[in-house]
Amino acid sequence: MTNLTPPPTPTHQIRARQTPTTLTVYQAYPPPIALPLAQSQRFPPAWKRDRMTWIKPSFLWMMYRSGWSRKEGQERVVAIEISRAGFDWALAHSCLSAYQPGVHADRDGWRAALRRSPARVQWDPERDWRLQPLPYRALQLGLSGEAVRRYAEEWLVSVTDVTALAHAVHERVREGDEAGARELLPVETPYVPAGGAPGLTSR
Repeated sequence: MTNLTPPPTPTHQIRARQTPTTLTVYQAYPPPIALPLAQSQRFPPAWKRDRMTWIKPSFLWMMYRSGWSRKEGQERVVAIEISRAGFDWALAHSCLSAYQPGVHADRDGWRAALRRSPARVQWDPERDWRLQPLPYRALQLGLSGEAVRRYAEEWLVSVTDVTALAHAVHERVREGDEAGARELLPVETPYVPAGGAPGLTSR
């Protein structure tokens, strides 16, 4: 008999909406940043390039983080399509945001790598359609310095305000309509970085 049970989701796996040349990440901003960003397809002057910015390939993790785009300062959620080449560059130049024995020789080595790296990898529990934690992780990627510049000037392909989608999914969740909520969710499939990504290791 053929076993039709799907294999378990790996504990640490990037899943994203993607095309052969791009993938989509999510961020939440207040209207003064999100609205001109979506309209002009460029980050406005109010967006601070000297701060670390965190991008999230998981739509549901973004919903958890932003409270379905209703938390103060996160009232608008944008889907930002970026180049795969740019995302892969960030992963290849990343470091884990927390010290992991067995990955780093010691804490001093990890701190030195963290200072050198323009990107940080953080793994947080993925969320289900009700925003309850799942037994596997979702990626957050923090960008700073050169990575922020490249993100804003080179990697960005398109920006879409998906706040209405967030509210529509939330409404179905409140109604207990799992099928309706899942029908609206972006399709996110496993993402394989080109050339490997040393910063992804989290064992």
